[in-house]
Amino acid sequence: MKRRTWSKSLSRISPLPLAGGGFVSFIFVLAAIATLFFSAVNPQGISAVRSGVTDILGPALGAISRPLQSAALFVRDVSGLSELQAHNARLEQENVRLREWYQTALQLEAENKSLRDLLHVKIEPENRFITARILADAGSTFVKSLLVEAGTKDGAAKGQAVISGEGLIGRVIESGRGVSRVLLVTDINSRVPVLVEDSSQHAILAGQNTVNPVLLHLPPGSEIKNGSRIITSGYGGIFPHGLPVGRVSVGQDGVYKVQLFANFDRLVHVRIVDRNEDPNLRSGNPGGELD
Repeated sequence: MKRRTWSKSLSRISPLPLAGGGFVSFIFVLAAIATLFFSAVNPQGISAVRSGVTDILGPALGAISRPLQSAALFVRDVSGLSELQAHNARLEQENVRLREWYQTALQLEAENKSLRDLLHVKIEPENRFITARILADAGSTFVKSLLVEAGTKDGAAKGQAVISGEGLIGRVIESGRGVSRVLLVTDINSRVPVLVEDSSQHAILAGQNTVNPVLLHLPPGSEIKNGSRIITSGYGGIFPHGLPVGRVSVGQDGVYKVQLFANFDRLVHVRIVDRNEDPNLRSGNPGGELD
C-alpha cells in the first residue's frame, strides 16, 4: 500500500510519466536525481560529463542543424537577390540619367564649337554683330534660305549680312520680332558684290541653286587664277568690305565658280552683321553732306 502511494507521488513530480510505475521511468528519475546531486558536489566533474555527452550528440545535432542552415542560407540568398535586383534597377535609372547628361554635354560641346568658330571671322570695329541660332532650313529646291532666332527686338533688320565661322552665307530678307529669314548666297536670287583679292577685280557673286555660285560681270579680258580668294567688296552698302566668301575654281567650260568657305551642313549659329548707317546715305540729306 505504501509502495503504490510512493509511486503516485513520484508520478506527480516527474516530468516523465511513470507508466504504471514502470522500472524504466523510475531509473530515469533516479539518474536525474543523481546528476543533480553530483553537479552540486563536484561541478567540474559534471562539466566533463556534459562535454562527453556533447561530443557524443554533436554529430547528431550537426545532422539536424544542417537542413536548417541550408534553409537560412536559401532565405538569405533570396533576400540578397531582391536587393541585387533593386540595386540593378537603381543603376539602370542612373545610366539613363547619365546618357541624358551625356547627350546634353555633346550638344553643349557642339554649340561651344560653333560659337568659337564664329570668332574666326573678324569684323570691322565699327560694325556690331548679333549671334543667332539657326531654327530651321526653310529652303526648297528653288529657294535657299534659313530661319534664325533673332529679330527686330535683337537689332536684326532687312539687308544685313549674315556670316558663319568660315565666311559669308547670305543676308537678311525678312525680319520679324523674334525670327528672321536669311537668303543664302547659293540662292538663284542672290547677288553679292565681291572682289578678287589678289587682282582687285570686281565681280558679282551669283547664286545658281547649287553648291557653288559663279562670278558674273567680270571686266573683259579678266584672268583670274584658280584658288584666288574672294571677299566682299562693300559696293552697294549692304555687305561690309572684307568679309571672306570663298576661293575661285575655274571649270573646264571657263566658268568661274566659287567654292564657299562656309559649310552649310554644319551650321548651328550665325552672326548677323549690324553695319552702322552710312551718313551719306541718310534720307533727307541730299548731296551727301554730313550733318
